[in-house]
Order: sequence, then C-alpha cells, then structure tokens
Amino acid sequence: MRFATVIAVALMPLSTIAQVQQGAPNADFAPAFENQTRAPALAETPLDVTVFAKGLRRPWGIAPLPSGQFLVTERGGALRVLSADGSVSGPISGMLDVFADGQGGLLDVAISPRFSQDRTVFWTYSKPVRGGAVTAAARGALSNEGRLTAVRDIFVQSDPNRGGQHFGSRIIPMRDGTVWITTGDRGEGDSGTMPQQLDSIVGKVIRVTADGGVPQGNRFVGQAGAEAIWSLGHRNMQGAAIDDRGQLWTIEHGPRGGDELNLPLAGRNYGWPIVSYGINYSGDPLGSGVAVLSGTEQPVYYWDPVIAPAGR
Repeated sequence: MRFATVIAVALMPLSTIAQVQQGAPNADFAPAFENQTRAPALAETPLDVTVFAKGLRRPWGIAPLPSGQFLVTERGGALRVLSADGSVSGPISGMLDVFADGQGGLLDVAISPRFSQDRTVFWTYSKPVRGGAVTAAARGALSNEGRLTAVRDIFVQSDPNRGGQHFGSRIIPMRDGTVWITTGDRGEGDSGTMPQQLDSIVGKVIRVTADGGVPQGNRFVGQAGAEAIWSLGHRNMQGAAIDDRGQLWTIEHGPRGGDELNLPLAGRNYGWPIVSYGINYSGDPLGSGVAVLSGTEQPVYYWDPVIAPAGR
C-alpha cells in the first residue's frame, strides 16, 4: 500500500523527479524485522506537474465531490469548492470558528459515503475552548446553494492547552455509519504521558458513530472518558487511509527520527512516548530509551531521518 498526497496547487513545473537521498539516521536502533525501514527504493519515475488552481491560502484538506468538483479546506478557517476548470469559490457559509494558530486551524474534510443522498460533509479542526484549543470533528449538510446547515460537533478532544502543535488530524466516514478520527498528542507526549492515559483523548485513534455516539467494537467502553478510543500511544497522525479489506492505516510524525506507518488495531498501544525509533530534538533518548518493548506495537514501517509523510 502506498500513501500519496493529493495536491490541488502546484508551485512549479517539473518534468522528472529524482529519488530522495537518505541522510544518516538520527538514532542507532536496529529495525525489528526486515524492510521495516530503508526498504529498497522504487525505480525513478518521470513526473509531469500541471498547475490546476491558484489563489488558495494554506490549503490543508481536499475531498472529491460526485460532481467532479472538490471541497478544499484552508487552514485559516475557510471551506471552498474547487471546480474542474480550476476556479475557486468564495468561503462556504456556516463553518464553525477555528483556532488558527501554529499547526491549528481548519484541517481535514471528507464527504459521507452516501453524499448524493444526504449531502453530509465531515471535517476536523482545532476548536477554541476555555483553556486553549482542542482537536474536534464536526458534520453539516451542504446545500445546493453552497451553505452548511445542521452543523454540529461529533467529537471534541479533552485536555485543552494553549500550544499550537500536534492537532493531527484526518477523518474518514465509513459505510457502516462509523467515523475514524486521528488526533495528535498536542505536544504533551514530548514531556508527559497523556498519549498513554485512557482518561485523556490526546494521541489516540478515535472511532465514533456519524452522530458522535459510541460504536460496537471499541475496546474501552465503560472506562470514563475512553469510550471513543480505538488505539493509543500515537504522536501526531497526519495521514489515514482505508485499504481494500476495510482496514485503517495511519501515518504518524515522529520526533528526530521515527515517522511511522501503522495498522492500528482495537485496544492496542503504539508506544508513544514510551518507545520510539526517534530521539528527542536535544539528542537525548526518549521515554524508556528503547524502540521495542513488550506490550507495545511495532510500526509496519518507520523513517529515520524523518520525511513528514502525509495524505489520504
């Protein structure tokens, strides 16, 4: 499986692209299994880039519409329609206020699997709340006139802080009526253990119903504040996709080294910040100082040095 970033705006034309040269690793960890890192590179592939649209300001998320148009989020808070001819609409009205600071703002966008019937749009954003900001997910109905109605949150992260980092976030609505949401650790994992705590919803994969309820299959139902948690121990998930078997895959940004590709399973612990294939930015060890520890899951693949992969 390959992750790719969908690009609505190209900055410059290119005729070919060379393989990325890998620098020296930041850490000296050995991979847990063959090809877990620095796997053989693909052959060099010609690439032509064409400018499709201009005028977007910090576009972050994109979702194709059945009409051949696209919904595009701008991190500052605007949701726009991008047409097949490259024209960009004005901001869609009805959008909730966002905390547009640092890495925060209006983030991912996706449409309902039954969009042609229900016109439902889902998005994630950094929500301003008392004490700072949190990652949140919302839904609304997109009218033919280009307005969002019946707008409401379906998930709001706990543990606000005033920092502007590590919000995540990707959102994927499923045909079974559930919704995947990835959250970042808000920077708390660099100096604390919130991603490991079930009474905190930072650094978690979240699974809720399309109305914000608790679906069957979640493993922490009945534990206060943890009902929506699918998996824990994540740092800053910036990519998510569903494969042909219906399984969720995520991309997670690490510190100095240790970007990860994961296959999150229900109730599993993916280690952050106890274990990591990276190190602190200071060069000091992280957590337990090891990359493999009983009770935590290994990434399917990791990068060191990091490349900040992302995308759907």
